[in-house]
Amino acid sequence: MRRSFYVAALLTSACAMTPSPEVEAAAAADAAAMASQAADAQAGLAYPQTRRTDQVDPRFGVQVADPYRWLENDVREDKEVKAWVDAQNAVTNTFLTTLPGREGLEARIKQLYDYERFGVPVKKGGHYFYAHNSGLQNQSVLFVRDSLDGEGRVLIDPNSWSKDGATALAEWSPSEDGKYLVYSIQDGGSDWRTVKVIDVATGKETGDEVKWVKFSGMEWTKDGSGFFYTRFPEPTAGQEFQSTNLNAKIYFHKLGTPQAEDRLVYATPEKPTYGHYATVSDDGRWLVITTAEGTDDRYEVHAIDLRARGAKPKALITGLENNWSFIGNEGSRFFFITNKDAPKLKIVAMDVGRAGNPITPVVGEQDSTLDGASIVGGKLITSYLADAKSAISVHNLQGKKLTDVDLPGIGTASGFGGDLDDPETFFAFTSFNRPTTIYRYDVKTGQASAWAAPKVAFNPDDYSVEQVFYNSKDGTRVPMFIVRKKGTTGPAPTLLYAYGGFNVSLTPSFSATRLAWLEKGGVYALANLRGGGEYGKAWHDAGRLANKQNVFDDFIAAGEYLKANNIASPKGLAIQGGSNGGLLIGAVVNQRPDLFDAANAAVGVMDMLRFDRFTAGRYWVDDYGYPNKEADFKTLLAYSPYHNIKTGVHYPPMLVTTADTDDRVVPGHSFKYISALQAADPNGEPHVIRIETRAGHGSGKPTDKIIEEASDVLAFFAHYTGLQL
Repeated sequence: MRRSFYVAALLTSACAMTPSPEVEAAAAADAAAMASQAADAQAGLAYPQTRRTDQVDPRFGVQVADPYRWLENDVREDKEVKAWVDAQNAVTNTFLTTLPGREGLEARIKQLYDYERFGVPVKKGGHYFYAHNSGLQNQSVLFVRDSLDGEGRVLIDPNSWSKDGATALAEWSPSEDGKYLVYSIQDGGSDWRTVKVIDVATGKETGDEVKWVKFSGMEWTKDGSGFFYTRFPEPTAGQEFQSTNLNAKIYFHKLGTPQAEDRLVYATPEKPTYGHYATVSDDGRWLVITTAEGTDDRYEVHAIDLRARGAKPKALITGLENNWSFIGNEGSRFFFITNKDAPKLKIVAMDVGRAGNPITPVVGEQDSTLDGASIVGGKLITSYLADAKSAISVHNLQGKKLTDVDLPGIGTASGFGGDLDDPETFFAFTSFNRPTTIYRYDVKTGQASAWAAPKVAFNPDDYSVEQVFYNSKDGTRVPMFIVRKKGTTGPAPTLLYAYGGFNVSLTPSFSATRLAWLEKGGVYALANLRGGGEYGKAWHDAGRLANKQNVFDDFIAAGEYLKANNIASPKGLAIQGGSNGGLLIGAVVNQRPDLFDAANAAVGVMDMLRFDRFTAGRYWVDDYGYPNKEADFKTLLAYSPYHNIKTGVHYPPMLVTTADTDDRVVPGHSFKYISALQAADPNGEPHVIRIETRAGHGSGKPTDKIIEEASDVLAFFAHYTGLQL
């Protein structure tokens, strides 16, 4: 289902036998001993000495100190940074091993993670391609079936690619006839990809290889002669994980030829900050090129007639003013999702075969936010967010609503891919208390049936999911999901999670690591802050650029609501966020250190004055602004986590998590932030950093690393919120 292109679990189960008083007494003694060890470790926590410099930059009349800039250097290239990482990890690892119940927590997470998982199938040439994980495999395996209910066979197993399990199968796409499959390899969590091709019948590689691919799909021509992809110039040696990504270009790779002979299809050398993504239309005639400059949904669209030799790109939409997400086509009739004159989005059709490319309405703007659409079996399948919950409808290609797709409950539905003439499609459904189930949907009859359902080591009906609304500082009504085990009453240790940016919508999903927290009587809360896409363009705009403080106010108000309404314990509110959400955690801890009792800022953007100087950071100016523009600089400086840490403030316990191969948000952000926090509050609560090796921003992380990190984070939270493990 298409909308936009750039923008991408805890203890042993209850025993049937009641433990004896002697066993209970021994367990209590062990817990007390561990708690004492943790207290001793905390009291004796000695941070590594971090070198400070006198680096000061004059910016618009402000002297901006940056004493830890040297920590921006690549850990793989700089010996001093590597020594600092090793020293910090030694302190953190020693401390984390003292946390009460951590080993049992890891054992339970491993049990909960050990269930069979399927991805949404892709059908091509009568074959069904899908990802599968038997439970604890570090990487999911790509399978293929030759019929809907046929026996699956392994096509690609990435678990043999590296000893540490950190080399992953990333994007993949079968050719139209199902004869070939192009796939990309992700190593150590990096965004860089190496692309190869496999013969589906034999399982052997063809020898085709393409390098330096990033932020790209892989789109086959309908005849299977080759595929289109996006790549960047090869970076300077030693700068692969830090240099800014500029000059994206679309190429065509013909099967059986070397990459050096790939044909350049589209580029904008005069506008190096433009990024491009290629899609082949449903009938194979058109290459549709979508262009963006940042992360905001503002696109230009060009089309190239693949049947006309030497055809030039035809401009369909110019100006980077609105969202124009290509859905598919019926002949010359191109379908798009757009927010032009529709903040919650609508669907229109453009006739590219007529002069002026006239646009006609298909499905108008609704009360709920349009989240995606696809064309399958001659029908238009639309996905809406109704207060951050999925609702699916089916229309004909003229826009008339035909039916709704019944979903199993409050949750998230995704998938619905396929071709114009395909009679079936597949979708995934998940919720906080329900692992992902794959459904087959018959487009003609409108019937959905389970295709792959997981068997899990818990009863989903033991957990409740509710949605509440609370008022932010300015009176804005904000939704929040609250999940807990039935029977959990009164104030309890609570984990609050949010993101709040880049038009990203947070919807219900299952997490095996989160379930372990719930099993022990903890509460999980997810707040849908402004800056996300839950309520369309206006909701996004209200949380970005000069309005970014609204995001922090929304999160702080969520924390206040949880405590005021006796959901969270008075001293039991843990907070967590990753990437832009890591920025969120850093900012709110600075602004309200008294409100939060433990925090985890994961792979966060912490230096708001230099984020645009590394890798993909330059895309983020749509949400954050330009540090080199005075008005934006003042806004950024006011909330930048790194720059707003103050000496003498009692900050709550903080566990920062990052990875050495994160080339999305470079780890220097986290390195600098934790150094400043440790220096400002050296004798306060623990402020430690956990730095994973051969891991990136999150995608491709092996299962064993996921379980280990989650065990550390949740044991940290449990210790400082009073959750008994």
